[in-house]
Amino acid sequence: MIKRINITDTTLRDAHQSHIATRLKTEDMLPICDKMDRVGFWSMEVWGGATFDTAMRFLREDPWERLRELRKALPGTKLQMLLRGQNLVGYRHYSDDIVWKFVEKAAENGIDIFRTFDALNDIRNIRSSVKAVKQFGKFVEGALSYTTSPVHTIEYFIDYAKALEDLGVDSVCIKDMAGLVKPYEAYELVGRLKQAIKVPLHFHTHDTAGFASMAILKAIEAGVDIVDTAISPLASGTSQAPTESIVAALKDTDYDTGLSLELLSDIADYFREVKRKYAEFESEYTGVNTKILLWQIPGGMLSNLASQLKEQNAIDKINDVLNEVPVVRKDLGYPPLVTPTSQIVGSQATLNVISGERYKVITNEVKNYLKGLYGRPPGEIDEALRRLAVGNEKVIDRRPADYLESELSRLREEIGKKAKSEEDVLSYALFPQVAAEFFELREKGELKVLMPRFEKPWPDKGKRHIARLAPSEFNIKLHGEMYHIKIAGSGQRTESPRMFFVYVDGKLEEVLVEPLVEVVASQEGELIPKAAITMERPKATEIGDVTATMPGKVSAIKVKKGDRVIAGDPVLIIEAMKMENEVHTPIDGMVYEIYVNEGDTVNPDEALIRIR
Repeated sequence: MIKRINITDTTLRDAHQSHIATRLKTEDMLPICDKMDRVGFWSMEVWGGATFDTAMRFLREDPWERLRELRKALPGTKLQMLLRGQNLVGYRHYSDDIVWKFVEKAAENGIDIFRTFDALNDIRNIRSSVKAVKQFGKFVEGALSYTTSPVHTIEYFIDYAKALEDLGVDSVCIKDMAGLVKPYEAYELVGRLKQAIKVPLHFHTHDTAGFASMAILKAIEAGVDIVDTAISPLASGTSQAPTESIVAALKDTDYDTGLSLELLSDIADYFREVKRKYAEFESEYTGVNTKILLWQIPGGMLSNLASQLKEQNAIDKINDVLNEVPVVRKDLGYPPLVTPTSQIVGSQATLNVISGERYKVITNEVKNYLKGLYGRPPGEIDEALRRLAVGNEKVIDRRPADYLESELSRLREEIGKKAKSEEDVLSYALFPQVAAEFFELREKGELKVLMPRFEKPWPDKGKRHIARLAPSEFNIKLHGEMYHIKIAGSGQRTESPRMFFVYVDGKLEEVLVEPLVEVVASQEGELIPKAAITMERPKATEIGDVTATMPGKVSAIKVKKGDRVIAGDPVLIIEAMKMENEVHTPIDGMVYEIYVNEGDTVNPDEALIRIR
């Protein structure tokens, strides 16, 4: 039987998220869009997942503007995004009014296909997003988060796929985010699903364990309709199977995709060159590793764990952390490891290893999970852990979002004139601190100002250094590329700030530069201006010193100087590994000193708050 196989290309979203930490900039996407538009992909995944957060946080790009530009550059191709159900593109549940407005604006700005999923396969958590997509006349694909465990049987996935179809999805996707589906398992699962549902079936897998291409081929033989691939320079390993290889393998068969290998080769040549610019973001953990079958960790989570451990000089403990992940996952009822549950499990496993005692410190997100605030766990929770974490607090049994009041109007008023559009309000709703900082930089016209990165962080992280603008002509390496810089100043040397004329590879730019800038080396090796440093923090040496268990950013301070606290009271919220974690006072006493502000980056062993 002749059956043309459709291809969804993930290069502009999942592929670079898996290989180069989601750092691919829009300016490096647009030049190749014309050729990608002519390929004839069923769709291109270009938005959603971590790209929204990363665009503002690291690339200083407006994710909505990226979508609009890609829509213009890809007029002949359906654009697809990854939507985390009630979590949208964030890491918590948002109220229904935010879900509906986000879907409306995403559709308006260019998304045709919404792949929506819930990390726990709790269908209650995707109902609002599915209804919203249908309301705005777009294609909705319901995804089942694939994993293996005693409770995740083929019958389990068939029942969930039927529930998705009953909900009204236009297609169903097997979302194998960690690359766990073995070839013959893929054949059986696809075959059974094709018998059980009538809507098209889509297959998404990663090559982390090394058998993505084999699994795709067996899925095709079993009747799958659409498969996900990525252009070869950003394929394989923790990414998807290579588009060119799958197209070549199917050519002149009953499953021929009809896509041009010559055109795909040109696109691969482009990304092979572009990828060199992002060498510093490549993780050593992006290759094939069959231990993933035990750990079940998606590629992005693996590189994130490595980064966190490096920052704590504990990279030697990575195997201990990876081996701890299955233990924590079992205790939490076998959740599939995909955002946000991958961060919930990974953070707790890291704390267990670093603290030297299992569940000595329990993250705020684990507590919320155990209270049912993320949804219904697939398996049985370890009751001893639940009692330790939340005591006798009631576990909710309704859809978590039912407990959320409408948020959009309040947030619109809160951000005020800093938001220039409804899209800005949504960005703020999803990532308040990141968006507020982004809007401030945009207002100052500083979004395009990038401070140089070093291939290795300065040895004294967190200490102040003096950066002098000494040479007038020099070379600087940025994102793997070398630029020739010439600087000429105007005005008196004593003026501050002083206008400088900067020639970057012969192109003239005008910038304001302090003649002498005091900076700090951050955890990522970036230079942070003195203005961003609030104060020197002492080492945690006293019994009442509140510290962080891992590097992160202060997202909330829950006390003020003079407050009385009781041992165990939450005093700070630290954002680490995309999760918010409560930090508690170790003793009863009074808040004597607060050494941090909201937005500060903090490290273990620093005294953040002193209790006496």
